Order: sequence, then C-alpha cells, then structure tokens
Amino acid sequence: MSYTPRLKEKYNNTIVPNLQKEFGYKSVMQVPRLVKICLNQGIGAAVADKKLVDAGVEEMTAITGQKAVPTKSKKDISNFKVRKGMPIGVRVTLRGERMYEFLDRLISVAIPRIRDFHGISDKGLDGKGNFSFGITEQIIFPEINIDKISRISGMDITFVTTATNDKEAYALLREFGMPFQKQNNK
Repeated sequence: MSYTPRLKEKYNNTIVPNLQKEFGYKSVMQVPRLVKICLNQGIGAAVADKKLVDAGVEEMTAITGQKAVPTKSKKDISNFKVRKGMPIGVRVTLRGERMYEFLDRLISVAIPRIRDFHGISDKGLDGKGNFSFGITEQIIFPEINIDKISRISGMDITFVTTATNDKEAYALLREFGMPFQKQNNK
C-alpha cells in the first residue's frame, strides 16, 4: 500500500463533494484544485554577506523537504550595490505530495506558532484564483533551530490554484483549513 498525504485524501473525499455542492459543478474536473505552492525569500543583506544566501538555502530546504535554489538579480542597481547575477534570495516550488505535506505542516503546526495571530487576511487573492501571503519570521517552522540561525527573515508563500475567481479560491483554501480572518461584512 502506498502512502497518500492526509490533505490529498481530504481533498478527494471531502473537499471535492463540498465544493461541487457549493458552486454547482456538474463534473469533478470543474472543481478547483491546488496546482503548486511557491515559497520565496528575499535576502537583501546578501549583498554584503554571501553566506546568508547559503544559510537561506539550507533553511528553506529544511522547511520544505525539497532543495531550494538561490535567485539571482536580473539587472544592476547601483543604489543597492547590486550587480547583475548576484544571489539575492532563495525560492522553492512544491508540487504533488510534497505540496500537500507542506500545506499540512503549515496549517497545523507553523501558523499556530505565529505570535499575536488573528487569522490570515484574504487580501492576498489576486482575482485569478491565486493567493499570496507573507510570513515575518521563519522560526515558526519547527524544522528551524532557533539557536543556529544568524538572522530572522520572512518569506512569501503563494498558492496557485485552478480556480477562476477569488470566491472559488477562497472556498478551496478555507476547506483545506486555512485560518482566514473572520469577515464582518460578508
């Protein structure tokens, strides 16, 4: 018997029927699904210290379970002392089972560890069914050892879905268990 992530089973067994009922889809293939999760961490101080990018790659690899790659600048910016091709960040794109595993750890372990947390704002929806939000501290992930990090940095997380509008994407992520802020006017 092969292993299937918990949220993938939940999607197939619970979320698909719920969204079919809510939006009146005639086919299971019309139900929006999560395509990929992109994590991006900009390391501005990497201009002065190149080792920060290596540390960022190690941290992002530990968080996601997939090898992270450094991002390089596309052009010269003299005010920031940036040259074309300099490493200035780290990114990872998760798909398939690793994506569901990361989403499960994010929702059930990492987000509850955020200080003064009142829910994630739904303002990160882009109108085309994708959702982005930022995390201010990478230490909310249990894979990060607080004693071994050199500096606290944040990251951006983007969920790419097949939803065609914000309402469908919001409903999909809400069904997965994303802790959105309570809406007073909706």
